[in-house]
Amino acid sequence: MNKTYTAKKEDIKRKWYIVDAKGKILGRLAAKVATVLRGKHKPIFTPHLDTGDCVIVINAALIKVTGRKLKEKVYRRYSGYPGGLREMTLENLLAKNPSKVIYLAVQRMLPIGPLGRDVIKKLKIYSDDKHKLTGVKPVVLEV
Repeated sequence: MNKTYTAKKEDIKRKWYIVDAKGKILGRLAAKVATVLRGKHKPIFTPHLDTGDCVIVINAALIKVTGRKLKEKVYRRYSGYPGGLREMTLENLLAKNPSKVIYLAVQRMLPIGPLGRDVIKKLKIYSDDKHKLTGVKPVVLEV
């Protein structure tokens, strides 16, 4: 009979990965990044612990979407006040803040609660190909 394995703090080793989003499809990129952030690619994965790695995404402004999502996909936020519903299409959000598009796609694939909030902090997104984290020597992650 096998015992259930639970990762311990000393077992968790974090690596840095870098992903080039140029020409990649948004949903497929976000799914792969969420998997790595969560740690599901590791044999020591434990659902209630943060066993994942850190991810850097570059060229966020150059992602692709399929179909008519640029015009039809709508991001909504509500302030809680009457008349406080704000809507923005994917096309407008990509022009205004391209890193927010990837951030929201990945965040919505992670668990809701304290674990999800801890995991999303390991994601760094840059809209061009320059990033400040060259000292961590990231490994290229293929999507």
